[in-house]
Amino acid sequence: VQLQASGGGLVRAGDSLRLSCAASGRTFTGYNMAWFRQAPGKEREFVATISWSGGSTYHTGSVKGRFTISRDNAKNTMYLQMNSLQPEDTAVYYCAADEKFGTTESTYGDWGQGTLVTVSS
Repeated sequence: VQLQASGGGLVRAGDSLRLSCAASGRTFTGYNMAWFRQAPGKEREFVATISWSGGSTYHTGSVKGRFTISRDNAKNTMYLQMNSLQPEDTAVYYCAADEKFGTTESTYGDWGQGTLVTVSS
């Protein structure tokens, strides 16, 4: 499946952003989806994942209660609603897809190109 992430930008601490990941090429409901991020000078890390139906989600501890992953299978699109953004959330955010479900990079075979989120203090 081909993935296109969008919605990044420059915001201030405390602001909100919603990232989108549009999928094409394969049946969207056949894929579990995830968001990862890579901050400057750091390794890529898991953010959140959602099952193909949307019935199961998991968020990493540092974003729990602030970020919400969701998907609209009718629109072939996944979202990441990010509230109360902090400077430490600054990173390139990547969406990923696979038939498998998990929290590690190796779980996912298809990746989008990334969208940059910059949070100023």
